[in-house]
Amino acid sequence: MAYGFSVFWLPLSRVIGITESAPGDWRISTLGWMYTLFFVMLGSSAAVFGPWLEREGPRKAGVVAACCWSGGFFISALGIWLHQVWLLWLGSGVIGGCGLGLGYISPVSTLIKWFPDRRGMATGLAIMGFGGGAMIGSPLADRLMRTFATPTSVGVWETFVVMGALYFVAMMAGALGYRLPPPGWTPAGWTPPAGAEVGGPARAVPAAVAWRTRQFWLLWAVLCLNVSAGIGVLGMASPMIQEVFSGRVSASAAAGFAGLLSLFNIGGRLFWASLSDRIGRRATYTVFFALGMALYATVPFAGRSGNLALFVALFCVILTMYGGGFSTIPAYLADLFGVAYVGAIHGRLLTAWSTAGILGPVLVNYIREFQIGRGVPPGDAYNFTMYVLVGFLAVGLLCNLAVTPVDASKFAASSGTPATTAPASAVPGPGQRQASDTAVPMSSPGHWGMVAVAWTIVAVPLGWGVYHTLALTSQLFVR
Repeated sequence: MAYGFSVFWLPLSRVIGITESAPGDWRISTLGWMYTLFFVMLGSSAAVFGPWLEREGPRKAGVVAACCWSGGFFISALGIWLHQVWLLWLGSGVIGGCGLGLGYISPVSTLIKWFPDRRGMATGLAIMGFGGGAMIGSPLADRLMRTFATPTSVGVWETFVVMGALYFVAMMAGALGYRLPPPGWTPAGWTPPAGAEVGGPARAVPAAVAWRTRQFWLLWAVLCLNVSAGIGVLGMASPMIQEVFSGRVSASAAAGFAGLLSLFNIGGRLFWASLSDRIGRRATYTVFFALGMALYATVPFAGRSGNLALFVALFCVILTMYGGGFSTIPAYLADLFGVAYVGAIHGRLLTAWSTAGILGPVLVNYIREFQIGRGVPPGDAYNFTMYVLVGFLAVGLLCNLAVTPVDASKFAASSGTPATTAPASAVPGPGQRQASDTAVPMSSPGHWGMVAVAWTIVAVPLGWGVYHTLALTSQLFVR
């Protein structure tokens, strides 16, 4: 939902004036600090609390994430009621941002341990949810605001209360469903590849050691540069396509373009992460950077030629690699450092996201303003930015190619799994996925019934979001 928070900017900028901004209303630039705080606090909280997650278990982390994220909505609702913008920064920005960080790394850390044979697919599924939240949350927020709007209220504080309650229920259900496998657990019929025992469940690089290695900082640069390129474009998608194709793309169609990018962002998280299980993480990131350089360099040509379809297609592919970068990096870390402390290591690496969340948007926005200030037409103001991003990706490619296996001397025997692991009497055997405190064989009717219910709960709101996204996107190509 953090990606879709811009749906609140305009209504919040006229809380007093209702129909239009009035004296005393907040500026959008003032409100936008919430967006910056989201990603700064996401990376910072993940880095600080990552070791705590590995020590105490993902269930506690998930509960705290639910309390922080939903509590942030309630504090922000109070801020709107009292008209105190600092409560919005504190509530949604700082406290909600901490909820984002813990809510982001807790499922990743859990699933990597359950799927040693398909780490990329597992993390792709988890992180796909993060990318897809805006497609559900944004249209839901829009509908709720229209429902609660009155002649004396824009309906935002009421929407925050309802959404805070909905998120709390959904996130608590997910958090209380977390279970961890026992140390050394593997799926039936799977044999770890040669050499995997060094980074396996029993031996891993502690987080305090990992962040001092050359490999950690190379991956930090890889993630930062990949994300900086994508997040800057994502934040300016709507005005960019309207300015490049002035008179051809309406505001609602541009909103559809932003939604379409989110859809490809989601798909890329699962596609690229799953592909990385076959071709390797290093090769996958090499594709991201090499192909990304070619695509960004082609964008100015698509704009100058007026080829709207090519322009849209280029950014759709670019956003798959933006999402794929997030979903592939946890598996990359697990391959290099082992799985026992991957949550803590991943948390520290996410400070690269915090840095990119500032660097990318600032780069795109300020270069655009500088170009326009020099007399460059708005439609051409993004061309130079695209070439700068090509340079970012070139540096990222070099960093990725420099990644090598971690020295065996860095590994240590792990201390086991946290207290939230099921008791020995309930530990599943090979080929069983644990769904409750008692192991449930994958072949049992109860297991598949739970799978069907869970996927229905996920698929229905996600399908609703996809439908609304495609309905808006269709306006791009209808004259």
